[in-house]
Amino acid sequence: MGVVVYVPKDSASLSVGADGVAAAIQLEAVARGVEVTLKRNGSRGLFWLEPLVEVETTEGRVAYGPVSAADVPGLFEAGFLSGGDHALAHGPTDSIPYLKNQERLTFARMGVIEPLDLRAYQATGGLTGLMKAAGMAPEAIVAEVTESGLRGRGGAGFPTGIKWKTVGEQPEPQKYICCNADEGDSGTFADRMIMEGDPFALIEGMAIAGLAVGATEGYVYIRSEYPHAIATMKAAIGLMRAAGYLGADVAGSGKAFELHVRRGAGAYICGEESSMLESLEGKRGMVRAKPPIPAIAGLFGKPTVVNNVLSLAAVPTILAKGAAFYQDFGVGRSRGTQAFQLAGNIKHGGLVEKAFGLTLRELVEGFGGGTATGRPFRTAQLGGPLGAYVDDDMLDIEMDYESLAAAKAMLGHGGIVVFDDSVDMAQMARFAFEFCEIESCGKCTPCRVGAVRGKETVEKILAGREVAKNIALVEDLCEVMTDGSLCAMGGLTPMPVLSAMRLFPEDFDRAPAQAAE
Repeated sequence: MGVVVYVPKDSASLSVGADGVAAAIQLEAVARGVEVTLKRNGSRGLFWLEPLVEVETTEGRVAYGPVSAADVPGLFEAGFLSGGDHALAHGPTDSIPYLKNQERLTFARMGVIEPLDLRAYQATGGLTGLMKAAGMAPEAIVAEVTESGLRGRGGAGFPTGIKWKTVGEQPEPQKYICCNADEGDSGTFADRMIMEGDPFALIEGMAIAGLAVGATEGYVYIRSEYPHAIATMKAAIGLMRAAGYLGADVAGSGKAFELHVRRGAGAYICGEESSMLESLEGKRGMVRAKPPIPAIAGLFGKPTVVNNVLSLAAVPTILAKGAAFYQDFGVGRSRGTQAFQLAGNIKHGGLVEKAFGLTLRELVEGFGGGTATGRPFRTAQLGGPLGAYVDDDMLDIEMDYESLAAAKAMLGHGGIVVFDDSVDMAQMARFAFEFCEIESCGKCTPCRVGAVRGKETVEKILAGREVAKNIALVEDLCEVMTDGSLCAMGGLTPMPVLSAMRLFPEDFDRAPAQAAE
């Protein structure tokens, strides 16, 4: 078998040459007459070190990165196959502070095993939750998830157990489980990492959900920009079906659950649950008026559980280790862990899974290492393109649903996009409106028209035209969009705009002469 070497095949790793590194390692091993077994794992989430190559040694796995194909001969020369020292060496992978200081529950296997190795998945605790759920009453499964305190990780933060209970109580014989994997928020990649690096966890979570509510069919709606995730999920579903964990008799439960993958329509709005359901039905992705909610009349008019990837992938741990174990992490009404995603102008971008309650400063400065440029931090946008901006005075805010809401911000999907002091916040406010203009489904007037008028009004401010009057007009417009929009697309667009105006008024105070410079 030889020495086992791991090279990630996560999209982020592939984008910086992981395939070339893997090929170079194989060629160099052959040239040197050394036996090497190459395994393609998921990413550990330390993106500034990708491609992160790991070598299995007698002392455990040792990490090297970022490795290029040109570095490979030097690594062999330095004896990296036995954990030898090198400029790119980081010592034992698990001892790297960025990883060591995390609390990985949902991402415990991420980067550890090959994504489609079902035996390795089971050997590392996988399928324990599903096997346990197969012998439980549906109501008991729902109760376990409810008691864990798990809330929707897609942004809304709605209690997962309550949603499942509502669907389970519906008398309709046909019910569905729909996974919203249309991960379109800026600075987010956790869903993709799971689907590419640990797909069985998501499938297991969906199968448990099916057993819990009596659903016999499920769909994973994956954004079209994720071809590797789509391919991996399809392959993983086939393996789970062949092993008896999907199909007519799920894990010996006597109950059926089948799973399908659907490619997204390439529209941001399809990340909104009702728009996603419309797209799944073969229609244009447009928002539905509520009520009825999807739990009562969802896909094809049937009761439907709609959960995010992170919510469903957390379920196997809850079933395997119990609600009390999961609830022991976090603070207040924010229980468990959250996958925070550090992106933008940040030195150490990547994924950080931590219990709710740590501060934004711990994430940006502690894990992230500050800005990539070395310039002073000015702001970060939390929760995607519709999320609020925060300033330096808010870095000590605790990262949980309630604390962020009190600060007029939101957690969203856990994305954190960092900016240094060179950012123009008036331009960012303009971008928020422009984004809404481009991505709106067009169904409701406050969103469809408000975004266009908002962009035009901010452009007048940028030109220094009647600044005070136009700032007041933007504020009025934001109120209409917040109160009158059918969904969060128009309803949340004011959040980045108003936070930028509130926290950085100097960027909007433009005299005509200044604007002309």
